[in-house]
Amino acid sequence: MAANVQDVIMLVGDSLTQGGWEQGGFAQLLAERYVRKLDVINRGFGGYQTDWAIPVCEQILAKQHEQHHVPKVKLLTIWYGANDAAPAPSPQHVPRDRYKENLSHLIQMVKSPTSAYYSPETRIVLITPPPVNTRQWDRSDSPRVFETTKSYAEAVKEVGEKENVPVADVWTPIFDGAGRSEEGCEKYLSDGLHLNGDGYKIVFQAIIDIVERVYPELDAEGVKLQNVFVPWDEVNFQNPRPSLVKRNAQL
Repeated sequence: MAANVQDVIMLVGDSLTQGGWEQGGFAQLLAERYVRKLDVINRGFGGYQTDWAIPVCEQILAKQHEQHHVPKVKLLTIWYGANDAAPAPSPQHVPRDRYKENLSHLIQMVKSPTSAYYSPETRIVLITPPPVNTRQWDRSDSPRVFETTKSYAEAVKEVGEKENVPVADVWTPIFDGAGRSEEGCEKYLSDGLHLNGDGYKIVFQAIIDIVERVYPELDAEGVKLQNVFVPWDEVNFQNPRPSLVKRNAQL
């Protein structure tokens, strides 16, 4: 069993999050940026939507009485909507108003002092779904609608404003970079719904921009986050053991 050494960044979401471990994915980029400081845990599950996210998060988040024994979640990204926006009667469909309620519920699980999962040290970032390109995503068994997904991206921003949580708006820079054309989004999408490396770079940068601006205490390159174990050239070569004791990443 691995010991509790480093606190974590936890990523929750659907296949867009699950794919974050692919080459050039945002999880991979975050893991590289935070190496030796914070571990990255990917809890993205392909096909999931916010109705299903609530019971999942009740199991993957530690309750208050458990938090002393497990790594602390320092940063939590919440990224749903690509499946919620599937048109009814798809089993993945979640109506827009309930989608917003579900996102608020996930946030309050962490932020509310009355929640069993209350974690005041956890910082949250919401992420909007990216645009879809229905010319690429030509699947009658799992259709998507460009304008509907756009509406769900706007819903994330509405929830962020209501809950006072920063939003990584990835819809806008992807659509702008595509020349504000649905077909142009192919530049950032591997299949019309999922991101390629260029798309994930936008997600990664949007998260980093928020950290630097809103949560500077978690900036991997800032002055308030250090390696858990000292750099090799700071080890006391004559008496190494005392200098090899783990430290808190946050100063």
